[in-house]
Amino acid sequence: MLSREKALEMVRDKIKEDNLVKHSLATEAVMRSLAQRLDQDVETWGLTGLLHDLDYTLTQDDYSRHGLESAKMLQDELPPEAVRAIQAHASELNQARGPSTTLDYALRCAETVTGLVMAAALVRPEKLSGMKAKSLKKKMKDKAFAASVNRAIIAEHEKLGLDQSEFLSLSIQAMEEIAPDLGLDQS
Repeated sequence: MLSREKALEMVRDKIKEDNLVKHSLATEAVMRSLAQRLDQDVETWGLTGLLHDLDYTLTQDDYSRHGLESAKMLQDELPPEAVRAIQAHASELNQARGPSTTLDYALRCAETVTGLVMAAALVRPEKLSGMKAKSLKKKMKDKAFAASVNRAIIAEHEKLGLDQSEFLSLSIQAMEEIAPDLGLDQS
């Protein structure tokens, strides 16, 4: 399995949009936190989160290939279950087999919740600092807020055996720990 340093180098080489690099870092953080909570392989889950959108720049004009191209690039670099999760995270777009494993569902809901957390942080003077799951729940109910964030995919946290409050709290905390890397610190 490739190192985190090599994975980050790949992300920075392949993904040209700064906001997508931040999304990848946020997804990695949430996935690492989920792996710890669910007693899974933290390194594998973290790398899966970091690399899940590796093909985004390449496939942005043809989303039917999103996830599939990343899987090809990573088939010799990550365990098969991680490659499969990367394919499944975009199954609505690429017609790959949908999610079926804990890792599949974790990646889908983790990468989706990052958009909601980031959007909420951007409208707060204190950014991520002190954000609570309760306030994020209110934002989830407001369909106009971060309208492109798919709430149904976030709800897949139930497939992980986590209730909404725990999942949101875990996600906020994971992202808060890397707030400077996300441009979401109070400075």
